[in-house]
Amino acid sequence: MQQSHRQLANLLSRRIFFGQAGSALGAAALLSLGESPLQAATRQATAKAKRVIYLCQSGAPSQHDLFDYKPMLSERQGEELPDSIRDGQRLTGMTADQTSFPLTPSIFPFAQHGQSGAWFSSAVPHMAKLADDICIVHSMHTEAINHDPAMTLLQTGTQQPGRPSLGAWVSYGLGSENADLPAFVVLISRGSSLGNQQPLADKLWGSAFLPAEHQGVKFRGGGDPILYLGDPAGVSRQSRREMIAAVAQLNRLEARSIPDPEIEARIAQYELAYRMQSSAPELVDFRDEPEATFALYGEQARQPGTFAANCLLARRLAERDVRFIQLYHRGWDQHLHLPRDLARQCGDVDKASAALVTDLKNRGLLEDTLVVWGGEFGRTAYCQGELTADDYGRDHHPRCFTIWMAGGGVRPGIQYGKTDEFGYNVVENPVHIHDLNATILHQLGVNHLDLTYRYQGRDFRLTDIAGNVVSEVLKS
Repeated sequence: MQQSHRQLANLLSRRIFFGQAGSALGAAALLSLGESPLQAATRQATAKAKRVIYLCQSGAPSQHDLFDYKPMLSERQGEELPDSIRDGQRLTGMTADQTSFPLTPSIFPFAQHGQSGAWFSSAVPHMAKLADDICIVHSMHTEAINHDPAMTLLQTGTQQPGRPSLGAWVSYGLGSENADLPAFVVLISRGSSLGNQQPLADKLWGSAFLPAEHQGVKFRGGGDPILYLGDPAGVSRQSRREMIAAVAQLNRLEARSIPDPEIEARIAQYELAYRMQSSAPELVDFRDEPEATFALYGEQARQPGTFAANCLLARRLAERDVRFIQLYHRGWDQHLHLPRDLARQCGDVDKASAALVTDLKNRGLLEDTLVVWGGEFGRTAYCQGELTADDYGRDHHPRCFTIWMAGGGVRPGIQYGKTDEFGYNVVENPVHIHDLNATILHQLGVNHLDLTYRYQGRDFRLTDIAGNVVSEVLKS
């Protein structure tokens, strides 16, 4: 009985926050119809983006070898990182026992590109062509020093499990604009790196204490996009429709006596699954794409489950107004043999990432689609393991790393934030994970301070008790 009272309190507090008339169950029902109460409350001029495509690079790409050019590392190659620069920073267990921390420049040459003059390494020639279309943030930082807590912080706003993901918060706050597809879709690809492939847990796209309908729906990389979506042999569409209607009726009877939002979520999920039986197969069928599309994204886009195919699928999801599209690409954890493995990873993602932005721009979708590219932290300026003329590795580095954003009201062709000459510490305009998430929500027309949910006697939000919108990177 006490649990039911807590659930009722959640519903009522949300109803009060949204300022909606009618029953609390009615508010939940609106979500299944494609519009949430908060969507109406936040429909305002400040909303520059309708949707987000998040290209998350799991394992932490090396900023030193991609975007953050530091000539000093070449000038002082092999010299020890000064103690004054490290300033007692904690190290992972993988380099804590090293007796030497030699400075290590990138093996990939850098050059400036576009009117902006942004620096890119030769490892990402296609992204370099986006120099005037993207905003590069060099001053990201985080507290987490290991992958799982860092990814959890990046995606949920805390290092501890049990909080809703960014995509779930967006789904909860804004609902869906397509009744036939989920508001939040997750796509995962495995990198070509021969090194570590960091595992990804469902908590990264989970809804935690938010209603279950807001969790990310993970599409498979081959075969049916979602298991058990098709009708069993011998079951007609009409029979399936009648079965779902009967189950929904039973669930609604239960909801009259127990005001549990999970019951309404279950009804909505059954209905969505029924509609997806028609929408999902058409979505993942690329046969209607012209050859020019595969020339743009690369031949890997023909292979389901690759990063390139997922980027193309992300564009198709954006065209269908899916609210939050999350791509994860594994394989960036390059402690050793970084030149070999980073080149392989960039072969996976460089052309397709640039193609996605270009494709969205050509179709008029980039203006209201926010694209985010980056990992959970950065990499050290010093070498992990043995440093040779053509091989090196880099350890985890939370003090600074680089991401880029495009579209969705973000200023193109700018670089924001700055690291020191060693690429070790942020020296100008630091941007924390909470600031990034606050900015993403802001572009969607949502104030991160207002998007809250009461659970176990406390109001929770994605940015916890921190976060500031980084207005300098946004169009006025």
